[in-house]
Amino acid sequence: MTNGRRKFTGEEKMAILRRHRVEKTPVSDVCDQAGINPTLFYRWQKELFENGAAAFGRRSDDGPNRKLEANVEAIKQTGCSRSW
Repeated sequence: MTNGRRKFTGEEKMAILRRHRVEKTPVSDVCDQAGINPTLFYRWQKELFENGAAAFGRRSDDGPNRKLEANVEAIKQTGCSRSW
């Protein structure tokens, strides 16, 4: 017997949030259709806005941080064990 909890994939969560944000469907309707509590909907929305910047990642791989990371990786590959 299952405990009744349903696991939603990231794609399913985004589709549910999109219905409200893009299609302007009321939260109550979206939650009824998905079979979720509005509290869960708002938690997912909060997580999206707090962590959304990670979805865009880096804009350029040739920035100063990328060059520094490449230098560190090159040093590691040479087997240098000296700690700075």
